[in-house]
Amino acid sequence: MADTALDRRSPHPMYHQLKHRLVEMIEEDGLRAGDLLPGEHRLCEMFGVSRTVVRQALAQLEHEGVVSRVRGKGTFVAPQKVSETLVHTLGGLHEEMAARGVSVTSRVLRQRVEPAPDEVADPLGVAPGDPVVVIERLRFVGGEPWSLSTTWMPEETGAAALDVDLTEGSLYAVLAAHGIHAVRGVRSAEATVADPEKAKLLDVAVGGPLLVLRSVSYGADERPVECFVAYHRGDRSRFEFQLSAEDPSTAQLRHTAVHGLA
Repeated sequence: MADTALDRRSPHPMYHQLKHRLVEMIEEDGLRAGDLLPGEHRLCEMFGVSRTVVRQALAQLEHEGVVSRVRGKGTFVAPQKVSETLVHTLGGLHEEMAARGVSVTSRVLRQRVEPAPDEVADPLGVAPGDPVVVIERLRFVGGEPWSLSTTWMPEETGAAALDVDLTEGSLYAVLAAHGIHAVRGVRSAEATVADPEKAKLLDVAVGGPLLVLRSVSYGADERPVECFVAYHRGDRSRFEFQLSAEDPSTAQLRHTAVHGLA
C-alpha cells in the first residue's frame, strides 16, 4: 500500500481513520495471522500522524482482536476469532460450524459408562456414583484444536451413543436418530485459564485464556438429557449473545439461573 496521509478535514478522528486504513492494508497486502506490521515510527511516516495517533489506532485494533502487540517485538496480525452462538441456542459446535461450511472433527478421549461425579449427579437427576455415560472429546475446527468438551448423560439416554463413531459426527444427531431431543436448557459462559493438561491438548500456553461453556438440557418430559462443560480457546472463539427488551422480572430469573450453574 502506497504511503499516504490521512484526511485532516474529515469529521472522523485521525486515529479512527488510521484504524480503518490499517485494516485495509492488512486485507490488501494479504497479511495473515502472525505477520508483522510496520513499526510505530514507520506508520507515523506512512500516514503523516503522530505516535500518539498510531498508538490509539493500534490499541483500538488490539481491543477488537485484529492485532496483537508484543512488547519489544512489535505488532502482529492476530488470529481471527469465530463468533459462536452456542450460549443462547441448544445446538452444538458441529451444527454451528457445519452451517458455515466449516469442518468439525473430534478425537474421542472417553466414551464409556462411569460413576456420576458429585457435580454431575444433581443436574442429571441421579445419585452420586450412579452409572452415567461420559463422552470427552477434543474438537477440531478446520483441523485446528478448538475446544475440549465433556458430556455426561443418564445411562438410559447415553446408551444410544456408546458404540457410535463420533470422530466426524454430531452427538446431537445421534441422539435425535433415537428420538431423544432437548427442548430447553440453561447455559453459562465464564473465563478461566489453561492448566498444563488443557494447554497441551488445545495447543495453547499454560495460563492462556479459555472460555468455559457449561450446559444442562432437558427433554419435553422435563427429564435431563445431558450436561456438559466445554473449554474453548480464548484466542480462537468468542461467544455472541442476541439481546432483546423483556420483562425485568423474567430477566432476573434467568440471570439467577445461569449463575446457579457456574
